[in-house]
Amino acid sequence: MLRSVAVALIDDFAPFEFGVLAEVFGIDRTEDGVPPFDFRVCSPRPGVPVRTTVGTTMTTECGFDALLDADLVAVPAYRIRDSYPAELMEALCAAHARGAQLLTVCSGAFALGAAGLLDDRPCTTHWRHVEEFGARFPSAKLDPDVLYVDDGDIITSAGTAAGIDAALHLVRREIGSEAATAIARRMVVPPQRDGGQRQFIVQPVPEYCADSLDPLLAWLSERLDREHSVAELARQAHMSERTFARRFVAETGTTPHRWLSAQRILHARRLLEQTPMAVEEIARASGFATAAMLRHHFRRAVGVAPADYRRSFAQSR
Repeated sequence: MLRSVAVALIDDFAPFEFGVLAEVFGIDRTEDGVPPFDFRVCSPRPGVPVRTTVGTTMTTECGFDALLDADLVAVPAYRIRDSYPAELMEALCAAHARGAQLLTVCSGAFALGAAGLLDDRPCTTHWRHVEEFGARFPSAKLDPDVLYVDDGDIITSAGTAAGIDAALHLVRREIGSEAATAIARRMVVPPQRDGGQRQFIVQPVPEYCADSLDPLLAWLSERLDREHSVAELARQAHMSERTFARRFVAETGTTPHRWLSAQRILHARRLLEQTPMAVEEIARASGFATAAMLRHHFRRAVGVAPADYRRSFAQSR
């Protein structure tokens, strides 16, 4: 269970990326049904101001010793540098060796790379830094295109918005989709963006497709139990199939098939958490033809069987 979260700050940290972590883990949302987190902001020397990248400073009450027993150690973006403070490297390695989970936002992945914690591990960082990251940490298995990478005890994410996605994904994984959705609702952000979505789209959104696909996505979300072809969706959006496929990727960062699959899994998670429906019923309601098909896709996406997920998260409610 995720109960304590410690953020490690050093000079020249990015305040916005720190704010992402504070917004998800540092605000009391118990009135929305979200369990409280023991949120700690840590620096090498408590009481000594820590510089941000925008000319301000912050003073913390906790030292890096508070990282050592935290369930999650979060690393915001720092200014990329040739070397990182020895205190930070030692604290990250000690926390990881003790069993803490690690989460990075944007260039925070460089700190984990410098500590040797990403050797032979899948990871990502902001697309602007991938060339430098790959050159500095050739042993890391860098995926330059995705929003975030969940490798179990280490989650790395791309730019600021991807940090929100990764943090909400971690809440969903550890506490359940209801808590993640409650936090997202208060933050007014999408509750679910798949980590495999692309970080950015090179080509601009075509001018002749100015209308948003939001109405179509809302329509689809209410019809997850049905089969949908690209041809049908293109007709619904009043576009050619080719234009629709290009537009869909431009707006969502993924394909219609992958988007539908992610939404169906999310819907199945909610039903497992919040209803007594049988797995067979949930499979049909979520758009999977059979319980076996749901189990296959659910285990691949979530890592556990639907019944095991229900035992964990229905009880936690």
